[in-house]
Amino acid sequence: MATRVALIGWGAIGRRLHAVLAPHAPVAPVVAALRRAPGSGSEPVPIVGTLEALLAHRPDLVVECAGHDALRTHGAAVLAAGVDLLVASVGALADDALEARLAEAARASGARLQFPSGAVAGLDALQAARLAGLESVDYTSTKAPAAWRGTEAERLVDLDALDAPRVFLDTDARDAALRFPQNANVAAAIALAGLGFERTRVRLVADPQAEGNRHRLRARGGFGELDVTVLGRVLADNPKSSVLAPHSLAAAVLRRAAPLGPA
Repeated sequence: MATRVALIGWGAIGRRLHAVLAPHAPVAPVVAALRRAPGSGSEPVPIVGTLEALLAHRPDLVVECAGHDALRTHGAAVLAAGVDLLVASVGALADDALEARLAEAARASGARLQFPSGAVAGLDALQAARLAGLESVDYTSTKAPAAWRGTEAERLVDLDALDAPRVFLDTDARDAALRFPQNANVAAAIALAGLGFERTRVRLVADPQAEGNRHRLRARGGFGELDVTVLGRVLADNPKSSVLAPHSLAAAVLRRAAPLGPA
């Protein structure tokens, strides 16, 4: 049976997600997208202006790909309607009140709140390691200075003067996700898969020689050691995000729809 998909957001991530899912329309059709501005009529899916109109298309799964504010505004209502929600803006869950509100809505309706691996690899192994015995988790995000523009990084380091990599923030995952909502969704996903926000160490690095967004996840414990690095190409219209980000959303959708494959 096909999984009917609706999108909250029709920006760069939403449009790319639709393009990736288009060849798989028989099993994962995108039935509508929510956007503040009305559609022009030329979009490949119906564009609606309210959540009620989006849910009227009877999706089995809603994918949020519009930012933290969109998740705060619409997330609980989606789950309360009994519709599963896949979240791109994982960093918003660093807000305790929002996480609790979404979790309560999911428990009350039986819907599921899920998040993708995003631009990093190894979250499945990290979840298993948590069960086997996990003692420490460290994440380092290295991006070009352009990826940090328009963020607090501009106050912490002179991005124009860098001639070598610079760690400009060394903190826990909650602090990183709340202070860098456009850049630290991976940190939040790692925290949720592993030891939680306070026990996950995060380092943010600006590197003038960076050729993409580098994500390194390291973990230790009774299970052994995990060390995974991904160097992702950036989206042409959003250097803060990697090409893998929308594709990880698509992979999560298709895992749900596939009769055979990893959970």
